[in-house]
Amino acid sequence: MKNRSPIFVLFVTIFIDLLGFGLIIPILPVFALELKATSLQIGLIAGLYSLMNFVFAPFWGTLSDKIGRRPVMLISIFITMLAYVFFAFTNSLWFLVVSRIFAGIGSANISAAQAYISDITEPKDRAKNMGLIGAAFGLGFIFGPPVGGFLKSLSGAGSVALVGYFAAALCALNWVMAYAFLPESIKEKQVNKRYRFKPVSDLFYELKKPVIRELFTVNFLFVTSFSMMQITLAILWIEHYFLNEKQVGFVFMFMGLSSAIVQGGLVGLLNKKFGEKQLLMMGTISMGIGLLSIPFVPPAYFLLQLISIVFVAFANGCITPAITSLISQAAAKNEQGQVLGMNQSFGSLARVIGPVLGGILYDLHFGLPYAGGALIMVLTFLFVRLLVNQKVSNAI
Repeated sequence: MKNRSPIFVLFVTIFIDLLGFGLIIPILPVFALELKATSLQIGLIAGLYSLMNFVFAPFWGTLSDKIGRRPVMLISIFITMLAYVFFAFTNSLWFLVVSRIFAGIGSANISAAQAYISDITEPKDRAKNMGLIGAAFGLGFIFGPPVGGFLKSLSGAGSVALVGYFAAALCALNWVMAYAFLPESIKEKQVNKRYRFKPVSDLFYELKKPVIRELFTVNFLFVTSFSMMQITLAILWIEHYFLNEKQVGFVFMFMGLSSAIVQGGLVGLLNKKFGEKQLLMMGTISMGIGLLSIPFVPPAYFLLQLISIVFVAFANGCITPAITSLISQAAAKNEQGQVLGMNQSFGSLARVIGPVLGGILYDLHFGLPYAGGALIMVLTFLFVRLLVNQKVSNAI
């Protein structure tokens, strides 16, 4: 009973982190266009959030080992709140850049949240409680886009005030909850522990390991393709399918809900029947089909594009858990957290490159981010086949 309150607070924290991310997804491209941004600039601004996640996820985790989980959570939540207050007052691209940088820094606290759960749960309950973070991710992404689209429409052209105020208010509530109900989880502070913060060198260290290196590469290629699509979809739907902000939000909600259904129900059944490696190949094929078909749906038949989105959601629901499972099997028992954490950082790096590449390609032609992403998934499928057929794949 005593552990339920902290876990609930952590669940709310991650949910708000992803809700804030989801709030921004459908409105960032639209708002940036209102501020006269180019598609390339939109991609760069979107990539800043993930770049900060890449750098600060290991930073917050390492700092929490030194000074404790509670202060790190309180500091990071406060930074996120300030980022959204700043976002509410954004009236230029520079304001938008600064707000996204601080939002990325504050929301990178998932590593400290995972460490907190490890501190307070028994090994037999750890997987279940870690799963709550995944549930918070899914719920934040499902509810964020429609709420963000609705609030943006109420704010009017050239303004995101209501979106910023709403997200900041949630963060303030979250900070109060954490202050009141989140005790320190480290019983003995490691005051003599050497502070080590080397995210880049740690990443290259992991890339030297067979199988893990290949799985990191597959994850990087998949997230890059997904990010190329994600950052340009709202612009595509508004410019070529004539959707408004609320409609864009609801379509993103449909994507998140479809992915949650796949991860929550179908993946377990498919994994029992086919295994992770076959699931990975199925996911890459589905992603390629979904991406390639998105820009070729005629505007008069937009609802057919929901089929493409189902293919993408199915791919996301298959690939992400399959990669995580295979990495956990390939990693040493005493390196599980480090290796899975670096995989998250590798994904964050892809979320930096993907939006920028998507923005560049969209400026050339609106269909190129999707055709390019599909081509990347074809190469990924061939790479996965080699990985599965290699003798080294016996390790997984």
